[in-house]
Amino acid sequence: MADFRNAPIEGAGRRGKARRLFRLSAAGVRVVRKRLSSPAITLASRNIDLKLHQESSGALNTITSYGDGYVAINLERHEGSVIIMPQTPVLAWPVSSFEALLPEHFETLLAAAPEVVIFGSGSRLRFPHPRLTAQLAKHRIGVETMDFGAACRTYNILMSEGRRVAAALLIEA
Repeated sequence: MADFRNAPIEGAGRRGKARRLFRLSAAGVRVVRKRLSSPAITLASRNIDLKLHQESSGALNTITSYGDGYVAINLERHEGSVIIMPQTPVLAWPVSSFEALLPEHFETLLAAAPEVVIFGSGSRLRFPHPRLTAQLAKHRIGVETMDFGAACRTYNILMSEGRRVAAALLIEA
């Protein structure tokens, strides 16, 4: 099967009455030729190089790294279970193992009223009993369960989209 991930993409975009032909590659966007919609008038070729960067804000809690037994939030390492929300301080979550989970552990998320809770169940995927998350469901707060790494990545994506998300990350000793 052919691999097209690094192949340049050519296309045309309109801005006002001018038509810009561009090429998109791993190096960025490059305007190849600019011409007016009238075929009689053609402008000289200009090269414009753009670099696209993901926006990052220090004001939001972002997971910067994770591994066995830790998660780093805004470069600050945490070695115990935590609750993370984009605009509030990181909270220590008093859970030491999956088997020790109680409904009260999830009810601490009610005050923040997120639209979705990402539950990182540890190194492997384990689903909590529905009675543990019943209060969240009663308040129409979704709970998505995934392993620790997937939960970290998903939290960052939802947070960068501006969603009201909370991550409850279980870090077992």
